[in-house]
Amino acid sequence: MTIKKTLTLATAAAAIGLSGAALADSHGGDESKDQALVILTSDSLQTQGMAMILTRNMQMQGTDPNILLCDQAGDLAVEGYASDAPFKTPEMSEVDQMTPEAILKMLIKDGAQVDVCAIYLPNSEHQEGDLLEGVGVAAPGPMAEMMRDPSIPVYSF
Repeated sequence: MTIKKTLTLATAAAAIGLSGAALADSHGGDESKDQALVILTSDSLQTQGMAMILTRNMQMQGTDPNILLCDQAGDLAVEGYASDAPFKTPEMSEVDQMTPEAILKMLIKDGAQVDVCAIYLPNSEHQEGDLLEGVGVAAPGPMAEMMRDPSIPVYSF
């Protein structure tokens, strides 16, 4: 499958709210899952958007994503947060615009493990109760173990 076709599938699925589980089932989905660690720190809308699109694609292709949101990207995990503006891809019309936090919610709904960095809350105005349902606070030890595990690729944005 080409990158363009995969990206189009992800944005279309995101635009209509199709769950990754439904897509996996439609492609014979009972494969054994692998894991990936995605570390997102950027406050750039396009970087956040692309990180979420790629992570969503990995999830739809059978990967169990673990997402670590640090610095400004931690805001995506705060209940009620709204990006300044939605983004669009060439395959989408202006009506079908998405936000990184909307795709993050789809990832969570379909089983992604999402955590904010251990130092995010103490250095922000937010408390743990402000986080989206299903979002935790990363513990440095287990996160370091995941980062050191050669079977888990680490992607940083």
